[in-house]
Amino acid sequence: MNALVYIAAGAGPHPVVILLHGFPGNERNLDLAQDMRRAGWDVLYFNYRGSWGTPGDFSFAHSIEDTGAAIAYLRQPEVARSLRLDPNRIVLIGHSMGGFMTVEAAAADPAIKAFATISAADMSGRMQAMLAMEKRSDAIAAMAHGLAEEGMAPLAGCTPDGLAKELADHAMSWLFLDKVDALKNRNALILTADDGLTRENNAFAAALRNAGDTHVTTRYFATDHAYSDKRIELSHVVLAWLKGLPK
Repeated sequence: MNALVYIAAGAGPHPVVILLHGFPGNERNLDLAQDMRRAGWDVLYFNYRGSWGTPGDFSFAHSIEDTGAAIAYLRQPEVARSLRLDPNRIVLIGHSMGGFMTVEAAAADPAIKAFATISAADMSGRMQAMLAMEKRSDAIAAMAHGLAEEGMAPLAGCTPDGLAKELADHAMSWLFLDKVDALKNRNALILTADDGLTRENNAFAAALRNAGDTHVTTRYFATDHAYSDKRIELSHVVLAWLKGLPK
């Protein structure tokens, strides 16, 4: 996979963030990566299979697998030594579809003790709601149209219709609310904006709290999906949350 690592100054070992981009990934949040590096964190950023020149075919299942592979990569002893990182302190931070990847990967890996989402897209949750209101073919067509509108030029080996069918096939198994039990003992930062995703993210945060999670932090920003005019404030909130995590 195409990837880069921002390595913090000093001997370390440094805690590390895996920074996960959205669909298709026009906003990369690399300003946050630089800020986190200055604050003493290593940051791994990568492009999922089939996206932005990484070889292979893009799919949501492949992206989930790729996120798991990135975690495994950082845990290799020789990698940890080379990058001066602590493999026991890996935090996932994902924007939009990257939030979807964050939730899936954290739920599958109990060793991930903290995760953050920035306007996470519960894409299976949205598909499930569409399937409940209309027949499958219409729901797939509507989802495919929405995906195409996001712009798919940077993605290889996929079509809007194929990706929509994939979401329909996993409408239950990839639900955020289905992951609550696995995540209820984690530190979570859930950020929202004026982009149509606030309701589902608030529901996810509430479900975590109702399940007994006492370490859920939420913050709303009056801005767009890219947090265009709130980048400095966004950075301050993320850095403060990271600083407060248990060592």
